Amino acid sequence: MHSPPEPAERPRDPLAAAVGNASLLGVGYLLLGRRLLAALNVAGTAALVILLTTVAPFRWFEVLVLAWWALVIAHGWQLARHKPAKVRKHQVIAFSAAIIVFAAVGLLRFDAFRIDERITAARAQGSCAEATEALDSRWFRHYLADAPLMTGEESTREACHRLRAANENLASALSGEPEATAAAFERFASVRRDLPGHGTMATVVLDGFLHRLPTSEPCTTAEIDEWLFAHAAGGPIPERSAAVRTASAAHLSCGDKLMTSKGWTTAHTRYQRIVDRYPADPRAAKTKAGTTKAPQALELAKVQSLLESSGSTQPSYCRTPAPYSAAAPHGPGTNRALFYGDDGHSSKFPPEWRAPDAAQAVLVICLGEHADGTAVRTCPYENKMMPNFPGNVTFHKIAVPLKAYELRTGKPVVDTKVEIGGASCPKVLHYRSYSHLAGLGPPPDTPVTPTDDDVRAAFAPAIQK
Repeated sequence: MHSPPEPAERPRDPLAAAVGNASLLGVGYLLLGRRLLAALNVAGTAALVILLTTVAPFRWFEVLVLAWWALVIAHGWQLARHKPAKVRKHQVIAFSAAIIVFAAVGLLRFDAFRIDERITAARAQGSCAEATEALDSRWFRHYLADAPLMTGEESTREACHRLRAANENLASALSGEPEATAAAFERFASVRRDLPGHGTMATVVLDGFLHRLPTSEPCTTAEIDEWLFAHAAGGPIPERSAAVRTASAAHLSCGDKLMTSKGWTTAHTRYQRIVDRYPADPRAAKTKAGTTKAPQALELAKVQSLLESSGSTQPSYCRTPAPYSAAAPHGPGTNRALFYGDDGHSSKFPPEWRAPDAAQAVLVICLGEHADGTAVRTCPYENKMMPNFPGNVTFHKIAVPLKAYELRTGKPVVDTKVEIGGASCPKVLHYRSYSHLAGLGPPPDTPVTPTDDDVRAAFAPAIQK
């Protein structure tokens, strides 16, 4: 009985095995009949590709992949060296597989390079729209072909994300929320700090913002300018941010607007900004007047507040005077005044002595309660109930405490007691008694009876200088 013939050994072509394994798909091992090695080759290649496209998208890891590629090529060649043979069919299969893989990888790497050039050009132009369009054109196959190149461009996507958010902040600032400028410049700073190479993109966003200044609301523009001036170093290009000044007109318009709405403190700040920052601006001359008018308006408001009634006969101004520097100085001639106090004599003053309001006054005159002044004459008067016992009545000038403040400085210029003269010792003395002792006769002291001229003559020295 004859034993069956041994099966013919599979021909081994070292070139086919090496080139087939160059595809990294285990083709060389399959041609050698080594299915397990082929499977291990595919698994190893897949693991490396997954790592390359996810956790290790670095050039050094690509070197590791190349080492794996060289290893399987050399291993295929080594396995086929035992009884080598030239198998044309195997060579055709091996070269076909390798060419297909190399061509696909080459084309994909070229496409990835072209996309990278588009992104680079978009960065140079500062166009996030172009960069985002190029980034969105990438597919997973591009990461397979050149993961380090594709992953490296993710910084541009992040930069554009931050700059879009910054642009939204700037839009809010232009719409009346100037405090949003701070958030925008923080994002600009983060792009410069964390994502170098995207400065042009940030500058384009900033330029678009600056070109939209001034806004229709001057105070919004002025507040934005305040932030830009104070934090220019936080911009994408500090010297550019500091140099772009469009706000002198806005500061002036805002100051004028605040003056009409009684925001005098802030109005003064706006005027002062132009004087300090833009001394050569044609508006600076007009603004200097505003820097004076605004604090004067504030002074006037304070004076008017102090002159309002405080529940007593005299307003608070008489105790705590304040200056109004725009008032006329106390000087020769009639110094128009505002009169306050519990005294009816001021009603007899001529109209030219009175100021219609604090803005047109020179003096604020505070009058105290009148009392008996200098005695001028004593006369006897009969008592009807006791005619044999006349009583003497002494007539006194009317003493009125008077303190006059110069409104311009808030300082007292007159502090005296005015004494008003008048008629005394009438034939019949009319008086009132507020007690049950009315029959005892008139009071021993009584004021004179002044005329309008007497009143004016007494007060004239305090008003007319």
